[in-house]
Amino acid sequence: MRSQALRADLLMLLTAMIWGSAFVAQRLGMDAVGPFLYTGLRFTLASLVLLPLVLWLGQRDSEHKPAPVNRGLLLGGLAMGLALSLGINLQQVGLLFTSVTNSGFITGLYVIVVPLLGLLIGQRTGMGTWLGAGLAVVGMFLLSVGEGFQVASGDWLQLTGAFVWGVHVLLVSFFASRHDPLRLALLQFATCAVLSLILAVVFEEIRLDAILAAGPAILYGGLFGVAVGFTLQVVAQKHAIASHAAIILSLEAVFAAIAGALLLGEALAFKGYVGCALMFAGMLLAQLWPKKA
Repeated sequence: MRSQALRADLLMLLTAMIWGSAFVAQRLGMDAVGPFLYTGLRFTLASLVLLPLVLWLGQRDSEHKPAPVNRGLLLGGLAMGLALSLGINLQQVGLLFTSVTNSGFITGLYVIVVPLLGLLIGQRTGMGTWLGAGLAVVGMFLLSVGEGFQVASGDWLQLTGAFVWGVHVLLVSFFASRHDPLRLALLQFATCAVLSLILAVVFEEIRLDAILAAGPAILYGGLFGVAVGFTLQVVAQKHAIASHAAIILSLEAVFAAIAGALLLGEALAFKGYVGCALMFAGMLLAQLWPKKA
């Protein structure tokens, strides 16, 4: 069990690194296309990449074939897909009006949303998780709130999205322990792709030359940010505690700040580095705090 938990934690840390760097692609992609079209295209790409893998694994493992698609699997994939669609599009639109660094850290506030929501559904949360979450929130405050406590207009969208991401983490924890994680991931990708493309058709202008111009950002966001990142999340959370998962995954904010500074020239002040250190300390505290037998 300990080896499974350690493997899950490492996979989630890798996921946080991928998601953090993907914020840059999300921002650059919107230089050419609208937020809904960018989201729809990258999730369509991720669905097309994951589909052959799901089919191949199903055929290869003939001796232990996964259960056929049932109501529970469909319900889980659709519920996760709806939460994913709302969260990712709030994040994407918010990026039009705030920095990559702010977006990453305000999104990461779901680190405290998850244990709060968990209490509502009867999950018990230890003192280490609460202390770790508190440190993480303080760290995010140091990085995202500017002088005079000014908050960019897009930050409110990111804050709303943080609550949606909290719900998404709990949904993934619930369904990934009951159904095949890869098929769940495929269903949520397809749901998000369809909903986002519908929004793009209704609200945005769609041009082939603009899509081609955004091609590199769509490829990176679709292949790494979605196909690899969200799939790793579902696989890892099969053996992870939801509140611990939230703290580790919230480290995407640290990697978003680093990527924004290196690739987009976004300045990271000294207090930003202090915030990063507090977030890492929060993650370690939640993982290493003595647990009751």
